[in-house]
Amino acid sequence: MSREVRSFDVAPAFVLPPPDASGVRARPRPEVTVTATYLDTADLRLARAGAALWHRAGETLPWAVRLPHANGFTPGELHRAGAPDRPPEELVWLVAALTRGAALAPVAVLRTVRRRVDLVDPAGARLAEIADDTVEAAVPGRAVRVFREVVVTPLAGAPELLSAVEERLLAAGARPAPPAPAHVRALGAAAAYPPDALPPAPRLPVPPRAADVVIDVVRAGVARVLAHDPLVRLDEPLPGGDTAVHQMRVGCRRLRSDLRTFGRLVDPRWARPLRAELRWLADRLAGPRDAEVLRARMHETAAADPLVPLDAADLARLDTILAHRRDEAYGELQEALRTRRYLVLVQRLTAATRRLPLLSAAGEPAAAILPGLVARPWRRLVKGGHGVPGAGRLAPDAPDVDWHQVRIHAKRARYAAEAAQAAGDPRLAPLARKLAKLQNLLGEHADAAMAAETWLALGEAHPDLAPTCAHLAARERAAATAVRTTYPTRWHKTERKGTFLTQYV
Repeated sequence: MSREVRSFDVAPAFVLPPPDASGVRARPRPEVTVTATYLDTADLRLARAGAALWHRAGETLPWAVRLPHANGFTPGELHRAGAPDRPPEELVWLVAALTRGAALAPVAVLRTVRRRVDLVDPAGARLAEIADDTVEAAVPGRAVRVFREVVVTPLAGAPELLSAVEERLLAAGARPAPPAPAHVRALGAAAAYPPDALPPAPRLPVPPRAADVVIDVVRAGVARVLAHDPLVRLDEPLPGGDTAVHQMRVGCRRLRSDLRTFGRLVDPRWARPLRAELRWLADRLAGPRDAEVLRARMHETAAADPLVPLDAADLARLDTILAHRRDEAYGELQEALRTRRYLVLVQRLTAATRRLPLLSAAGEPAAAILPGLVARPWRRLVKGGHGVPGAGRLAPDAPDVDWHQVRIHAKRARYAAEAAQAAGDPRLAPLARKLAKLQNLLGEHADAAMAAETWLALGEAHPDLAPTCAHLAARERAAATAVRTTYPTRWHKTERKGTFLTQYV
């Protein structure tokens, strides 16, 4: 059944109709009165971004924050204790990517008389909740406004129940209303303005200019970085086992790469300092992320050969060491996220979504400009340079640093091909897919090489763990060797997809 909440405006004298569904009855709940004070910046940055911070009087945990839906995940409402005149510091920092350090102050006080009715089945199970709210909204500088709304929240049951409830409400005189929070309605039109960090466009013009593509790519990169800010602060796993630290780091690195790819279209006096600051943030994210990878690899590597089990006590100690390393790095990351330097970076990223300092070449058609920009990172991947061989000349016995550098070139070429797909060249998408597979293969090599070095270093630092560390390191080197064996075939398939770029080199 759809979980969509449906809202309705109703007149003060509106009478809630009884349910008209077989086997469904209404079960009223006690009436409650709630007074909530909402905080925001002077220009309503939280409301416009779909977030909220409020204090609800009389509750054990009176402070709450609601974060925008981010990349398929949201932690919902978070509640904390605290004095009524000062929001908890933790919650203030959770919305820092939206406020950018601007002062928070009360912007609305809502006194809500809530009459709730549960729709239940014959066994008493709740199918839906109908909240009938009379809201008295006080906004500084305005007359007190009173409005009434009915909100239907489906919980379980058949899809037709929600439609039946909606039909009964409309027949009784209710009018559909957008599912905006009550405080947003109270604040009026200013709370409905677009957020400061503009999202990517739903679709690009046809045909797009190079500027259209660059702006969209930058907006997508900024959204990825900022959306994961509160999730990194909460340090909660994402669906599928990924982590917010990883996604935020990928966002930084990808945005840096995109600004490099489109360097001929963006003012370098603006882009270079921003790339440097993104690198600073990515470096802060690297510590906890590397520890996460090592812990996961340790367990996978230890279980790789069930016929030769490793000492469980040694593995537990190593896991504890890595967990401590991760906690230290995460603490340093949290400190970095609470600095003025970080808030300035967030301000610059937000501003970039509204006004990007583009050069005149960005006004040209994307189809005429972007393939040539993809050819530059592709050429670096193919030809190498600065003592690093090209991808086709990467010898099986080349040092790990060469393999790592080729991986960086593959990543940059992939990001460029993905970003430039909007130019309309149908050859870019297959190339991007092959580059993604190549990057993943080289990423496995990099992780294995890093893990092997770590186990050997830990074995030296903890001699009693040396035998177990030696086994782990040997298995990681075997994993790296397997990549080196597979690599030529993968590169050959990738190279064939990129031959068309030679015309731009």
